[in-house]
Amino acid sequence: MNWEAIVWTVLMVIFLVVEASCPIHLVSIWFAVGALIAMIVSLLGGQLWLQVVLFLVASAGLLALFWPFVRKFLNPRVVATNVDSIIGSKALVTAAVDNITAHGQVKINGLEWTARSESGDPIPEGTMVKVCRVEGVKVFVAPVENNITV
Repeated sequence: MNWEAIVWTVLMVIFLVVEASCPIHLVSIWFAVGALIAMIVSLLGGQLWLQVVLFLVASAGLLALFWPFVRKFLNPRVVATNVDSIIGSKALVTAAVDNITAHGQVKINGLEWTARSESGDPIPEGTMVKVCRVEGVKVFVAPVENNITV
């Protein structure tokens, strides 16, 4: 009896059981396929070193080739939450933004935020701005193009 084929079959079953226990993540299916390839090579009389090399190459190759696509389809919509969701939003300057005097406020979705200018240039009250980033409780903003001052 070919003990190498039995070992590869047992490994394949173990990888499939692990995969079945967490079906959404596609964690070990790649190793199950690698074990299947190694088992076939074993049954065809291939040397142990060749079986191991093909197992490793097939598993790593399948993982590298398909993981980016699988990740994209398993989690297609990553929704920004909390503070991250305001980055890129438009806001109205309610108190002139001046980095030198450390003053400035904007209104984003009905909430007042302490604001600083992304470029360092002052931004007058009533200017429409875009949120570039958030640091702590401050938003860094830049005037939007085609700006209309209120």
